[in-house]
Amino acid sequence: MAQGGRWRKAPFAGAGGRRIIAAMSPAIWSKIEQLPWPADWPALFGRDAPLVMEIGFGSGQYLVALAARRPEANILGVEISVPALRRAGRKLERRDLSHVRLIQGDASAVLWALCAPGSLAAVVINFPDPWPKQGHDARRLIDDGFLCLLATRVAADAPLDIATDHDGYAAQVAAALERSPHFESRSGAPFALEQPGRVPTKYERVALAEGRTPRYFAWRRNDAPATTPFSIPEEYAMPHVVLRGPADLAEIGRRFRPTVVMFDGGRVRFIEAYRALGEDKLLIETYINENPIRQRLGLEIRPRANGEIVLGLAEVGFPRPTRGVHAAVAALSGWLRAEFPALIVVHAALQEEYAHAED
Repeated sequence: MAQGGRWRKAPFAGAGGRRIIAAMSPAIWSKIEQLPWPADWPALFGRDAPLVMEIGFGSGQYLVALAARRPEANILGVEISVPALRRAGRKLERRDLSHVRLIQGDASAVLWALCAPGSLAAVVINFPDPWPKQGHDARRLIDDGFLCLLATRVAADAPLDIATDHDGYAAQVAAALERSPHFESRSGAPFALEQPGRVPTKYERVALAEGRTPRYFAWRRNDAPATTPFSIPEEYAMPHVVLRGPADLAEIGRRFRPTVVMFDGGRVRFIEAYRALGEDKLLIETYINENPIRQRLGLEIRPRANGEIVLGLAEVGFPRPTRGVHAAVAALSGWLRAEFPALIVVHAALQEEYAHAED
């Protein structure tokens, strides 16, 4: 594990990103980490109405037009880019479109964690990133697995509209849709070359001006049952481990090395150790990848006056106590016991499968 450095004041968030988000009304946007899994959409919107999602709304032009056209629906925009959230948020506030909410997060994670089965009345995906470089096509959003997930979250007969101007991606989308047992074309054809009455996105106008040909996929969810459940991620009690024995924080920091730990269903990466300037504790920067959630958080090593050492989650960001977080705390405890064999476990509040992992 690497030489422990000093605990920086804000190691997990850029100042620019914080200013952008702070300037937006909390009534408009949310991060995936802040909402219940699944989300309570009627509570978030203040009403119960059909839920319509646009994935990757970019500058927000299409999203604003969609909201103006569908006042009876709850409109949900999903985007990973903070600048895009800012631009769209400003447009929505100027138009006073109060039935729109924005979610910052990966589209698959939003669908999987926040959307209950059958909760979406319609989905729009406009010009998703084509990942055009050789070998990058595996990163594209729309493939067989994504359509299986989407099929569990949209209602029967819900329309699915996709647009792309990338030839290779269009072929991939067409093939995936035609293979899917859960979707069927609304027109009988894989796609059309125009969509009358459509409000073009900013990117779409650029593509047309440069001579590229958009394809418009108009499909719908059929009534074939989805056999893969994509269960909502489960959360557990906050994990912690209490150890007793000789282990100096400075020595722990010196022995720390970046480490990857695999567990059934995911991976933990311990990145760096930081020593607090004002308090006697260590912060371990940690990445946890487990479908569908990826968390970047801090684990804390904190001594007590009675000689005990407490391992647990630090209050940084919005950590969620998932199975992967329990695996991370158990792995950190196991590493400490391997480095300092005199340490003994006094108490462990861990999910059962990890409660004795360090043994």
